[in-house]
Amino acid sequence: MTPQTSAQEPAAERRGIFTPELLDRCISCGFCLPACPTYSLTRDETSSPRGRINLMRAIETGELAEDDPTVVEESSFCLGCRACEPVCPAGVQYGALLEEWRDHLWQGKQRSPKLRPMLWAVDAPSRVRLMGVPRRHAKGAADGPDPGSASLMLGCFERVLYPRVSRSARELDPDLSVPSSQGCCGALHAHNGELERGNELARELGEALPGTIVTTSGGCSAHLASVLGRERVRELSEWLVEREEKPLEQPAAPRLRIGFQDSCHLRNGLGVWKEPRELIARIGEYVELPSAAACCGAAGTYAILRPEDSARVLDKHLDEIAEADLDVIAVVNPGCYRQLQQGIKRRKLRTKVLHLAELMAGVR
Repeated sequence: MTPQTSAQEPAAERRGIFTPELLDRCISCGFCLPACPTYSLTRDETSSPRGRINLMRAIETGELAEDDPTVVEESSFCLGCRACEPVCPAGVQYGALLEEWRDHLWQGKQRSPKLRPMLWAVDAPSRVRLMGVPRRHAKGAADGPDPGSASLMLGCFERVLYPRVSRSARELDPDLSVPSSQGCCGALHAHNGELERGNELARELGEALPGTIVTTSGGCSAHLASVLGRERVRELSEWLVEREEKPLEQPAAPRLRIGFQDSCHLRNGLGVWKEPRELIARIGEYVELPSAAACCGAAGTYAILRPEDSARVLDKHLDEIAEADLDVIAVVNPGCYRQLQQGIKRRKLRTKVLHLAELMAGVR
């Protein structure tokens, strides 16, 4: 009898945890390895996108259990920055796979206790609005002829930590409406093991915000676009460039040396990276940092859940900022804002962190 060939062997039974077409797309070519921040830190194959997809496949076929220590560790160690996606020749949607992995794994005891209060706080629009009451974030209807054409998304923690960002955005475009009924976009849930709830919150926000949704957070932009469609969502920099706003000249003063930190999800998920640089170059001397496109280590809740690893990722960014002797480092995501602000303060650097909206609105 002729032995069975590998082509004739029956496929391993699947458990239905992952979407097959997503999981099967990876061809294990290894192009993702040098793009991955955690692989750069460890040089461990398991801590790369290819290695983690192999873990996902082992879970899917039952070869590894959910409580396997390596499985648990790598689902958490991954930054979720999606830097592997633009360099992947097979078009692997790693971000979607990571969300499905955590959605299956991060339940019950596997969920960090630090996550529970954060997810609870943004789960209901009333709680989100309550958090923003003491802060002076943007408010009001549009001043233009079509008040329903575009709405400014306030975000959840951004409206609490950095309310000046939304005020600056509305100063740049007074035609933006700011509906008071809006809550969280759901990105926090989707990235931390509650994918369906994250999608529900995105749809609810889509109903609360008429017209185009303009965001000041790259992570929120990517999540909303994945649920509502790209045509509904614009990040502020691309919104301003698309509308061909008149060039914003810096007030009479020495031109600032300005660097920029990309939002991972904005760059890797939506392909938006030229627009912020174009706007910065209008008002100052733009300085491209070597690691501007790489994750700063904030990664949503990552800096809270894994502060030591987050700081290791941030270190090279701080080295580059110090060497460039920047006046300002601009950001387009609240997580990056907090991460760089804390790191720069710790290093006692002179560089100031500003959101791009604040920078363009003349905040100094």
